Amino acid sequence: MAIGKIKRLFAHRWLDESDTRKAIPPDLVKRLGERVAASEKRHTGEIRLYIEAGLPTSYILRGATPRERAVAMFGKLRVWDTEQNNGVLIYLMLAEHAIEIVADRGLSRRVPDAEWKAIVQRMGSAFREKRFEEGLTQALSEVSALLVQHFPLADGAADRNELPDEPALG
Repeated sequence: MAIGKIKRLFAHRWLDESDTRKAIPPDLVKRLGERVAASEKRHTGEIRLYIEAGLPTSYILRGATPRERAVAMFGKLRVWDTEQNNGVLIYLMLAEHAIEIVADRGLSRRVPDAEWKAIVQRMGSAFREKRFEEGLTQALSEVSALLVQHFPLADGAADRNELPDEPALG
């Protein structure tokens, strides 16, 4: 095993779920869930937040990227399974300070990649300074604005909540 892979494995195994819960304590999980619920009352999209300490060992051994993990979690959390194909996953991995946004095809075909990258860039400074709530709230606000623009909830229509609002922690 190469030295780089060993270092990466150690960095990811050094952190665990308790580190995720320190970064995103229960009161923040609750606030973020409430913000997702409030956001989804303005559009027909679904937003999931997933925060984890590090990649599973199998991902590291095969040299997988945080993007690959985010795409896998997009599927596992069923974000792809929305009626209008307009689900979005905001993914944060603490070990590498990795941020990924995965949007389903209904939204991704309407929003250029450069716009997603700009959102991630703005989130990055907050995360590097361990201001997780600020970064996630900002990302949630920006993703919500895109969903409102492209998939607004019709006047008088009820929000059909297709996925849990509370962030998932790993």
